[in-house]
Amino acid sequence: MFERHDNVFIGCESEFEQSKIVLFGAPFDGTTSYRPGARFASSAIRTESYGIETYSPYLDKDLTDISVYDAGDIELPFGNTQRALDIIEDFADKIISEDKMSLMLGGEHLVTLSVIRAITKKYPHMHIIHFDAHADLRNDYMGEKLSHASVMRRCWEILGDNKIHQFGIRSGEREEFCWAVNHVNMCKFNFDTLDDTIKQLADAPVYLSIDLDVLDPSEFPATGTPEAGGVSFNSLIDALKRISSLNIIGADMVELSPPYDISGTSTALACKLLRELLLNIYK
Repeated sequence: MFERHDNVFIGCESEFEQSKIVLFGAPFDGTTSYRPGARFASSAIRTESYGIETYSPYLDKDLTDISVYDAGDIELPFGNTQRALDIIEDFADKIISEDKMSLMLGGEHLVTLSVIRAITKKYPHMHIIHFDAHADLRNDYMGEKLSHASVMRRCWEILGDNKIHQFGIRSGEREEFCWAVNHVNMCKFNFDTLDDTIKQLADAPVYLSIDLDVLDPSEFPATGTPEAGGVSFNSLIDALKRISSLNIIGADMVELSPPYDISGTSTALACKLLRELLLNIYK
């Protein structure tokens, strides 16, 4: 199952046995509601990663100093959302059973649900920190309960109230924001309440989910549903530093859409952010 792949993210060439983090791609965008193409993100990020360095001047750390195994992309079927989610969950199960941390590259945001289903078997009282432009709290989207627009609502059904902590949210239906008041902890537009959340979750297992459209489209235009008024790359890097003290048990980064990345700058940003994410969550 964990076979060596030729196309790996820069600095993630360690063997599976010695690695603490397993990086893998979930190339699925079957419920994308606006601009498809996120299925190509994980492959593009690996290929373009050789345009950045393994060293982070933000942290004075280097990917060559840590052990990360890149397992490549999962093969997923077209036209069967539930089957694709089951395959991702099974893959995450195997990573977790080996006492490794999973770091998933989407794909659209619905793929997060599969990893949450897997991780809660080991950490039933876990929390999610969720960076996103969108609330993703709809009960359904056009009658479909499995949607990137409802992924956090499905996660809430697993975790329960006050286990999802959202930041950067600036888009959604009125009903989502009204529902959120009693069920999740939402910080609209920015990371202003992040330090309070960090204090609250000091001893809790935490899963981090980063939808890249949390970034302002002036910095990150190549995403399925761009939303004006987002956070800056530097503020996102700062947020990663701040949560690095938490007990991070898994993470994902989703919603880059390479077909809309004419200049290549969004993919380059995603590569740099992934480097910083790896170095911040590695223990």
